[in-house]
Amino acid sequence: MNTEMKILSALVAGGAAAAAVGLVRSGYERRHFVVEETSIYSEKIRNPRTLVFLTDLHDKEFGEANSQLLGSIRTIRPDLILIGGDIMVAKPGKASLEVTRRFLDGLCQVQTQTTGENSGKPFRIYYGNGNHEQRLGREYKTYGEMYREFRRILKQRNISYLSDRSVNLSEEIRISGLNLDSGCYRDFVPARMTAEYLERHLGPADDSRFQILLAHSPLYFEQYADWGADLSLSGHFHGGTIRLPFVGGVMTPQYQFFHPYCAGEFEKDGKHMIVGRGLGTHSINIRLNNRPQLLVVRLKRKIT
Repeated sequence: MNTEMKILSALVAGGAAAAAVGLVRSGYERRHFVVEETSIYSEKIRNPRTLVFLTDLHDKEFGEANSQLLGSIRTIRPDLILIGGDIMVAKPGKASLEVTRRFLDGLCQVQTQTTGENSGKPFRIYYGNGNHEQRLGREYKTYGEMYREFRRILKQRNISYLSDRSVNLSEEIRISGLNLDSGCYRDFVPARMTAEYLERHLGPADDSRFQILLAHSPLYFEQYADWGADLSLSGHFHGGTIRLPFVGGVMTPQYQFFHPYCAGEFEKDGKHMIVGRGLGTHSINIRLNNRPQLLVVRLKRKIT
């Protein structure tokens, strides 16, 4: 064997070994979530609150019926749970609500056992849409009665469904859930968002309260902030699939590469966005340097 062939063979063997190690590591990461915490300070917050943000579960179960995930939530003792969408997978031949049903049942059981450490009351659950929930509602011929069943699941469990809808948690906090048009999830070149989009879907933001916005895609942070969202909570990008040191996420589910909003916390003119890495995967079942994330957000009063 000549020198060139030896080098080529070594490169192929090295590449195969690296790929095998990467697949093993990815499998480990997908099975082991982490709990990560951040704090947001605002003059609008008078009573500190703890919220848990869940997004992009995609039918993943950590332990039987998500016992590990639910156990972590019980330990956190949140005041409210905000679900950012894509708890299920809505793909032809793979769509099911069984994991969603089991998870929400477990979440409600934790709710009855847990009191918020500040409020002294059971935490509340708010559910905003992702592109998979909206796909169930939009593509009736493909998914049939699944969307109606999904709505029944939420109603029977007294989970507040924020489908282009806002609710006041208190005199100081308002929570809104934004539906994004299908073009916003288009591969490669998503639709642009006009300044009027959010007001058309939700009306004006509430400037007198701390305005939380559940908006599944982080692409439109500037529009969310301009609308008046003090805190936007997004997911959808799965942390960028593979995360590189000093670079961040490599690829979004819409095939955008090295997008700055893959995960993390961002700020614009005093408005914040937190992008969760999510908990599951679906079409691209890879996570590297990108553990599934259960996100805890502490809302605290800003002292001026």
